[in-house]
Order: sequence, then structure tokens, then C-alpha cells
Amino acid sequence: MSSSPDPVESSDAVAPDAPQEKRFPCKQCGAKLVFKPGIAALKCEYCGFENPIPQSEDEIRELDFRAHFARLVKSEETQEAETVKCDACGAEVERPEHATAFECPFCGTDIVAQATSKKLIKPKSLLPFHVTRDQARTSFRTWLQGLWFAPNKLKQYARQDTRLNGMYVPHWTYDCNTTSHYRGERGDDYWVTQTYTTTQGGRTVTRTRRVRKTRWTYVSGVVWDQFDDVLVVASESLPKKHIERLEPWDLQNLVPYGDEYLSGFRAESYQIDLVQGFNVAKDIMDDTIRQSVRRDIGGDHQRIHSVRTQYDDITFKHILLPVWISAYRFSQQVYRFLVNARTGEVQGERPWSWIKIALFVLVVLVVLGTAAYFVIPYFMESGGSVRSSFRVNMLLAPLAW
Repeated sequence: MSSSPDPVESSDAVAPDAPQEKRFPCKQCGAKLVFKPGIAALKCEYCGFENPIPQSEDEIRELDFRAHFARLVKSEETQEAETVKCDACGAEVERPEHATAFECPFCGTDIVAQATSKKLIKPKSLLPFHVTRDQARTSFRTWLQGLWFAPNKLKQYARQDTRLNGMYVPHWTYDCNTTSHYRGERGDDYWVTQTYTTTQGGRTVTRTRRVRKTRWTYVSGVVWDQFDDVLVVASESLPKKHIERLEPWDLQNLVPYGDEYLSGFRAESYQIDLVQGFNVAKDIMDDTIRQSVRRDIGGDHQRIHSVRTQYDDITFKHILLPVWISAYRFSQQVYRFLVNARTGEVQGERPWSWIKIALFVLVVLVVLGTAAYFVIPYFMESGGSVRSSFRVNMLLAPLAW
């Protein structure tokens, strides 16, 4: 993250005395409480008493994108977050209480670094963990066992006690209305009859055929689109394609943010700020806008030369989404696996066994070569012409090699 100041966030050195971690004592016995996935209360592991999580009376609302910058100076809109950055994967995580060294939950690298204090936009809502650690571990092992051409050691890893870290990953959602002015071309197909000559039986004959052509017309127009909850990952610590494949998320079940939900879990600070996130959202919205333009142009074919889009009524939410993360090193490389802590969906990086792949290719070539050895004589013995046999031989011979 850049150290230069911007409208959204700034960075300063942290004071020697770090703020104390929030604790949630049991109202009956005083023991420390940890949030349990799938339970809407903090259940005490010692006396069994269920401590209800206070529910905010504030509804989960969208914040106006432009007007929000004017309110960032207010303390209730931002929070001071003490974070430590992992040099290996770039993750920025909260430092555990009283810890000077700890393991990065994203890549497993040991972190020994001075924490810094950042002023960040507060998350307004989140999806609580629903899938338990044991359920996530089962889904993770099933996924590993189903990988083709994986090294045998990876299969053994699936049978071991897989270590999973529960993380809240920051996201932005954006709503907006768009007005897009476009220029392009509309293509309408039509058919013409063409006359041509050919040779048939040693004689030249004249024939006709139908040929399709396209008539292009320059067009321009305006289209309007509405977007709701365009989701953007605000983390750069995880492989983008894998975290995005954990979608869809049940955003309709978002609850107001409460520190109680984070008890026993970790939360990453966003690395993609509000403005950067909206630029990503624009790219996501662009696909829908271009589809609208094509529908508006109509015809059989469309060419889009230019699109100018105006974004109005922009609102956003800063939300946290729950993910179980496993990271381990295999052949000096870090592989990360993600489990959607709402649905159990598993995505991740995986190593390949090139020995298994080479053996598979060899088996396929042997099978094709054997098929060519028996098929070609069959064609020749069954009266097939020399030309047909030659064609089959030319097709199958490269595969046999």
C-alpha cells in the first residue's frame, strides 16, 4: 500500500504501547468467549451459558460514494487499525495481542515486524462464519482427494491434521446508475444469388448459389443500467481468481458489524481502497453495459466503436466475508486453499505431478498407436481404396509417435 496520503487512508508510526485486544467475558462465569460458527450467540465452553450478541438497531445501509469523503474526518467514520504486513505474500493483518512474532495466516511465513497504525474506513456489516472448522476440513480433504495428477505427498497431506485459519476478508460493494452514450455499427444480413461455373462430367456447367452478405449502418444512442451490490475483493493477499470463485455470497444475510463476531478469528485490513475498488467495479460493470449497447443496436451483428459512461447515485458498503484458509509449502512453493465459510465451496492452488502427466500421455500414445496398427490393415483388407488407407495412415501416424 502506498505511503502517500490520499482521501481515504493514511499511515503513521504506531505508539510503543499497542491497544489492548477486545475481550468478551461470559456473563455467568467470566471465562473468555469465542464466536462459534452457526450460532447467533457467544456460547461459553466452560459453563454452557449462551451470551447473546447485541444487535445494532442501525439498518445496513449504503453510503454515498462522493459525500463520504467529506465525512471521513469524523471519528465515527474511520478507525485506527494496528496492522503488520507480511513480506512474503503482502497480507496486512492485525497483530495478535502481546505477540512480536507470529505465523502469517495467508501463507504460513513467520512474521517479525513492527506494527503500524492506519486510519481505515470501518466495516459496516459482515457475514458470520457458518461452516465450522471440522466441516471446512472435511470439504478441503474431499477436494484434495479429487485432484487429478496431484503428487502422492499431497494426498498424504489430505489425511493429516489440516491446519485452517478463520479469516474475515475485506470487500467493497457498489451500487450505481449508469448513463452510457455509444457509437457503433449495426449489421443486417441479407442474401443474394450468385452465378458461377464448374466442371461436371467433363463439361462446363453454370449454377447458382445463395450467398449471405452484411449491410453495415452507423448508429449512436444512449443506454441506462442499474447496478446493485457489485462485489469487489479489497485484498491483494489471496489469488484473485480463487477468491472470486468462492462466489456467490448470500449478501442478503449480512448483519451489522460487531466485534463479537471476530472473537476467535482474524480480520485482514483492506489493501484496495475505496477509489481503487470502484475502478475495479467499473470493469465489472462494463461487460453488462456493453451487452446493453449491443441489444440497443440490434440487428444480426454489432460493432461498438466507443462508449462514454456517466456514473450517478454511487453508494457503497465495506463488508467482511468469512473464509477458512490453509497454506503449506510443497517443493519450496507456497500453496493456498480457500473454503467459503458460508457454503463450504473450496478453491485453491495445487501442485502437479509431471511424472503422472508424462505417464498418462505415454499411455494415450500407446493406445492410439495400437489402434492405428490394427485399424489401417482392416481398411485395406475390407476393400478400402489405397487413397483412403493413406489418409487414415497420415492422420494416425503422428499420434502414434
